[in-house]
Amino acid sequence: MKIHKGDNIIVIAGKEKGKKGKVAQVLAEQNSVIIEGLNLLKRHQKARKAGQKGQIVEKAMPINVSNIALIEGGKPVRTSAKKVGEKWIRVSRKSGKEI
Repeated sequence: MKIHKGDNIIVIAGKEKGKKGKVAQVLAEQNSVIIEGLNLLKRHQKARKAGQKGQIVEKAMPINVSNIALIEGGKPVRTSAKKVGEKWIRVSRKSGKEI
């Protein structure tokens, strides 16, 4: 997967299209990612103890990797891999710069 935790991304499809964020978690098995503050779902939570109130909790849900793109200079870019010595790095296809 070409997306890693901490990457700055932009959503290119779906209800959150055009919004930018940071990857909080990568779910490689599901081919999706969780982005901070995007694709939020409201869950009603019951009171756990007597005398405690129930509450509404917002939870970030996964977005498929095909619906997001990495950002370079404020615009979405595609990436490729390049081998430098013994290590593989991600490179922007548009500019050739390391990401």
